[in-house]
Amino acid sequence: MITHPTLAPLLSPVALPADPPEVPYAGNGQLVAACILGILAVVLFITVAKVHPFLSLMLGSAVLGAVATMPPGVIVTSFLAGFGATAGSVGVLIALGAMIGKLLEDSGGANRIVSTMVGRVGPGRLPWVMAAIAAILGLPLFFEVGVVLLVPVVILVARRTGLSLMKVGIPALAGLSVLHGLVPPHPGPLTAIGLLNADLGRTLLYGIIIAIPTVIVAGPVLARYVDRWVPKYVAAEARFPATVASGAGGSGVSNVDTDTGSRTGGPNVQGSRGAPGNEDVTQTGRGPAGPVTTFGDLEAPLEPGRRRVSFAAAIIGITLPVMLMLIDAITKLLVTDEENGARKVIDFFGTPTVALLISVLFCYVVLGIGSGMTKEQVSGSVGASLPPIAAIILIVAAGGGFKQTLIDAGVGNVIKDWATGINISVLLLGWLVAVLIRLGTGSATVATITAAGIVGPLASTLTTSHLALLVLAIGCGSLFFSHVNDAGFWLVKEYFGLTVGETIKSWSVMETVISVFGFVLVMLLSLVV
Repeated sequence: MITHPTLAPLLSPVALPADPPEVPYAGNGQLVAACILGILAVVLFITVAKVHPFLSLMLGSAVLGAVATMPPGVIVTSFLAGFGATAGSVGVLIALGAMIGKLLEDSGGANRIVSTMVGRVGPGRLPWVMAAIAAILGLPLFFEVGVVLLVPVVILVARRTGLSLMKVGIPALAGLSVLHGLVPPHPGPLTAIGLLNADLGRTLLYGIIIAIPTVIVAGPVLARYVDRWVPKYVAAEARFPATVASGAGGSGVSNVDTDTGSRTGGPNVQGSRGAPGNEDVTQTGRGPAGPVTTFGDLEAPLEPGRRRVSFAAAIIGITLPVMLMLIDAITKLLVTDEENGARKVIDFFGTPTVALLISVLFCYVVLGIGSGMTKEQVSGSVGASLPPIAAIILIVAAGGGFKQTLIDAGVGNVIKDWATGINISVLLLGWLVAVLIRLGTGSATVATITAAGIVGPLASTLTTSHLALLVLAIGCGSLFFSHVNDAGFWLVKEYFGLTVGETIKSWSVMETVISVFGFVLVMLLSLVV
């Protein structure tokens, strides 16, 4: 990815790791045991002891180093080296991405995109439009924020059109989930890119190529079948935004305020616009109460002095960094001369940090100030985007420390020799490891970090294109079968008013389809690049 010495500090995704010791600290069997026990420690600390993932990764690194008989000082040095290298590269990108998402949300740009796209189509095409909206909003927004923004829209659209909740909701969730797992600048793909030293532009290009058909299959196409397994309709009397109640049998009511996300007991919850709450929004196994296809109230009334941002401005704000990085990636494929002047300029503007910074400035002026927000309000919006991502950055950086400890202990060479000896596909190995960690911890981020650390030593055997595909294979594995140990499982269950069984038959199945179908596309793409 580095094409010119002056650009090295900007373009290098992560500092070069220290070389593993010439003489391993222990034998191969002991190093394998150290790797397994280190990973097992992380899983048990997170799932059984309920220790925060940041601390769990630190403690797992200590267990790994101790079993591998690394000197205590070397364990600390290795962890801090990996932590600092990852935080210094990936952390900045996560922060800039969060700023874009927050400005899009607070300026009304997200609502403008939704209202414009939904208002222009008929009910038959709405599942496809919801998938497209979710994919667009999924570029800058974290999954949880996207769910909070889109669920009220899903409920309104389902009620107004008479479509089932699953036909509208599954495409929206698929769009958010696929972008979250496969396309930078989301933390998972960014972390894998940093740990594997992959080319971000090429990963972005391949990620979009794989994401589009995956969203189609796991979204509108799968929704037709999920609708048969989980027949849910929104009650005709439900107001928007409204509370969602558990659907089956009318028991176990648990309402969610769509504005704050707080869960409360009882049937009456105040809506986020001050409208009275409703006892039950969803109906199980009943048909629609009659379609109404106007969506005039998708956007909240404007506050005094505020203006609605244009649809074009909102779209540009989201896609600007992606377009800059894609242009850079395509230019590298077409222009092989690294000293070409035009390529150097495009390299600079396509650098992830620069591309995201340009987009932040665009959103700051065009979406923030342009929507009538004061300078203080825009600055406050940017500042408010940072506290929620502090834990994410720490977890990602701790994952970098875990990976560096694994490599410095000499485990990387053992894994490399083993994988070479049995002739297993590195892409398949990365996907399988991510799947296992995902099932055990429920965390896509931890699965990505751990899998990237384990297969990282094999990266040197891959071409630039296949290294980018390894990032995507790990991303696909990190989404496999979300279940009760995943916070996203409960988020979807509560917001859509589903039972545990219904959530497994809808959300969990959708995540599995994304993981498997996406990985199949990765393997097919590996045959031609």
